Amino acid sequence: MATNLLVTGSHGGDDPHVESKHDALMHAAMLGRGGYILKTRNWTMKPTAKDANNITIPAWDLVVEGRQIYIAAPTDVNIQSGSQGQKRRDLIVARYALNSGTGVETVTLEAIKGKPSAATPADPGIETGSIIGGAIVSDLPLCRVNLDGITITSIDTLVNVMQPLEDVWDSLTPVTGQVRMPYSDRYITLVRVGRIVTACAYITLTSNFNQVGNVSVSETIPEGFRPSGDSRAVMRGTDNSGATSFYLYGTPEGKMVLNGTGYTGRFVGISGCWITA
Repeated sequence: MATNLLVTGSHGGDDPHVESKHDALMHAAMLGRGGYILKTRNWTMKPTAKDANNITIPAWDLVVEGRQIYIAAPTDVNIQSGSQGQKRRDLIVARYALNSGTGVETVTLEAIKGKPSAATPADPGIETGSIIGGAIVSDLPLCRVNLDGITITSIDTLVNVMQPLEDVWDSLTPVTGQVRMPYSDRYITLVRVGRIVTACAYITLTSNFNQVGNVSVSETIPEGFRPSGDSRAVMRGTDNSGATSFYLYGTPEGKMVLNGTGYTGRFVGISGCWITA
């Protein structure tokens, strides 16, 4: 008789054929093989120093290589005191362990002490084996504790938040807006997908302009389509003869300036692309 390979299905009777590794493999295929904070409980919270020897890890929901980790309540992890004149980096990890004798799997929060250094401390070594690949011990770094002497100077969160499918869906759903073209009664269409905005139009100008420098206009880019603080919205307009040629620049506040030449009655193609805040 052939071996029944089905996992998600009944084998009949009381055959306990579904194991944790089966669910973990399916989760890892969908979520990835890394370690993440799930966007469920307390995902915005950060590890904090309770005192010089205890780091409080939030009540996070985590996943690592498809295995879910549930921290029921904020949990203190003890670290050793620092040394005067020495700097040190400690890591707080979620340690997966498999007892190969009993088959019992556990996850515990552990502090890994770094090597003190007068100037250039480094992260300590951790267990990096793949659980899926057969490792019986594997560490997920949660945070780095930076010490200068006996003082905890900062705590760096090392694990990222896994964005749920609803957020991914929202980021891929197009949002449409428009901005009026200066010196025209027509509008430029704006489409945002995630943080990327594209602009396009084929319109007629209703007035002449000849701006040899950047000149402010009254029209503004609507909220939700404005560029991020470290970039600008740039739209290029031209006709088929090249006589009409201009740029529109947009700021993070939505204000626009015009630079170039345009003529009444000319059909103008306009396009642009930028990153939103």
